Amino acid sequence: MTAVWVAGLPLIAGAVLLAHVVTRRGRSGMYLLAGIGALLMVGAVVLLIAALAAGPAAAGTATAGTAAAGVKIAAGATATSGNTAALLGAAIAVAGSTVGAGIAVAYAGAAALAVMSERPELFGRAMVIVGLAEGIAIYGLIIGIILIGKA
Repeated sequence: MTAVWVAGLPLIAGAVLLAHVVTRRGRSGMYLLAGIGALLMVGAVVLLIAALAAGPAAAGTATAGTAAAGVKIAAGATATSGNTAALLGAAIAVAGSTVGAGIAVAYAGAAALAVMSERPELFGRAMVIVGLAEGIAIYGLIIGIILIGKA
């Protein structure tokens, strides 16, 4: 799995360089990037639909001596596909709570900085409020860990 990310690093670096070059063209470059993003989004949705429509993977061939083992492997593959819902739920819980915490910290942090610029003695209270907003992400992480433990 790590080899896939390492192999993809030059592609990511090339995309960042291309985006930098294209954005220097002004408004037309931004439209070009928006079009490329829309095409990638459509491609990702098509791949998602294809992945969700596909059945569970099975072994390619089995000999007569390993037919029973092949059945066990196929049964194991269907048993692990039941865990998909728990893992997907964990991913949604962590991602949603992290995004929510980011939005909350953005607003609370901006307000805390505004208050501290006028009254620096309120630093401790302001950081407590920002910390409470960050707690949303921790709750989502706990739910994700619980769901993964049940998978």
